Amino acid sequence: MISRLRNYLRRFAFGLTFVYGVGASAQLAVTVSPPNVVGQKAIVSLALKNGLLEKVESARAVVFLLDEQGKMVAQGTRWVIGGSQDKPGLAVGATNAFHFVIASDKSFLTTNLTAKVMFSRVVLEGGKLADVNKDVKIGQGGK
Repeated sequence: MISRLRNYLRRFAFGLTFVYGVGASAQLAVTVSPPNVVGQKAIVSLALKNGLLEKVESARAVVFLLDEQGKMVAQGTRWVIGGSQDKPGLAVGATNAFHFVIASDKSFLTTNLTAKVMFSRVVLEGGKLADVNKDVKIGQGGK
């Protein structure tokens, strides 16, 4: 009886690992490069890969620039995929890059900035909204 229960639990755990392992790959993967500061502008490069099962028609992101103490020094919001009729979406399996430019009224006091990126909206083919908390995975890239 106990050995049957152990076997059942092992199979159940294996099944969960398989299901969650497959589901984890179905995401919009975003790699954020460190900000490149040039005078009164900071450029944050985003590498985007559509690992979802549907085309991404549009995606809107917010980038916050933080100084060494974690204080926000600038922010910007842009459509990084689509957003208008003349900008294409991102097909399933496709990759793209977006260079997010944030301008400031004055020069940045430090070049040691960190970018924090959040997605506020991801629209899939047919107007269906993706869950930005589950369907978008944001990682940090190196210089």
